[in-house]
Amino acid sequence: MAVLTAASTQWATRPADQRFTSLTALHEHVSTVRERSHAKALSSRALTAAPLEGDHRALAVVGPNGAPVDVTHWAFTQLAQRAGAPAGYLRELPGAMAADCLNYGLHQKHDSMDLGVLLYQNGGPAELRAITGPNYGRIWNTTITKALNDRFGDGVTGDFRVPGEFGKAVEVGKANTTLYASDRDMFVFLADEQHRIEVPNRRDGQPGLMARGFFVWNSEVGAQALGIATFLFDYVCKNRIVWGATGYNEVRIRHTSSAPHRWLEEVAPAIEAYAQSSTQGIQDGIAKARQHRIDQVDEFLAKRFTRSLVGPIKAAFMADEQRPIETMWDVVTGVTAHARGIQYQDERVKLEREAGKLMDAVAV
Repeated sequence: MAVLTAASTQWATRPADQRFTSLTALHEHVSTVRERSHAKALSSRALTAAPLEGDHRALAVVGPNGAPVDVTHWAFTQLAQRAGAPAGYLRELPGAMAADCLNYGLHQKHDSMDLGVLLYQNGGPAELRAITGPNYGRIWNTTITKALNDRFGDGVTGDFRVPGEFGKAVEVGKANTTLYASDRDMFVFLADEQHRIEVPNRRDGQPGLMARGFFVWNSEVGAQALGIATFLFDYVCKNRIVWGATGYNEVRIRHTSSAPHRWLEEVAPAIEAYAQSSTQGIQDGIAKARQHRIDQVDEFLAKRFTRSLVGPIKAAFMADEQRPIETMWDVVTGVTAHARGIQYQDERVKLEREAGKLMDAVAV
């Protein structure tokens, strides 16, 4: 079975002001950010970098109205990309020199380009949060948190909530929460550990009880795509690693111009379906997968996952279960077991996603 570390990475890296102890608090925060944000389209020629007095490495961006605005770390990276300069190098330069490099790239080196800028105002000087393409299909964090609030409540008292530790409920605080948001992105992990699903022959011929969980992530500023991943799992430890995960299924939506429409067509219904799904339905799906026998295992694996993965998947399943693959459920278990040892996250998630599709296919 797979180990999922996405939530643990969030837990290990988020400062206190990016941690929220309920979905309600998270929704209120991102809603306030949305109310104070303003998006507009500008020409690259309309933006000018300027050094700030008193800090030899700091700079601001001046727009068409002549007022300087602060720049977030992420927006500076995007600005540097548009100017064709390495952001890491520019950060080491004096502000005046970095501004000259940026202005040369924006005003002289490249043709004029249309940009989408996102500004945030909170009483003081405006802050530049993002510089994207003009067709960036922004899905606001508040749109997502409202959908989660509507379907799962506050995230600490309903069926789906911040997961406990080793299967036992704990009081949610900033030290153990799985609800995060910053000026760059948002991440949510909720689980239903109260209504577990009995899985026959879970390990070594013994049954096991598994919980349902899901991740949702998004970025309003172009740092990553919108995504939702659902899975079954054994337990979550104190550092928020998900142990014994299987049935991983993921939907991702890039922030293209059609992204808001795809949210309505794909992700919102997926959240709704997951909220309303019963444990009995999942148990029925597992039962179907366990009854779906595969006679030509090598041929099936080669066709679905390429011939080079046949041996590793079979070996991973044998190591965990001490018997050969016989059913579709065995295939899913073997694939997730093999994925556990893959170093690169993108490759691991891709393989786990294919295993999730097998469960969807057999449940039809």
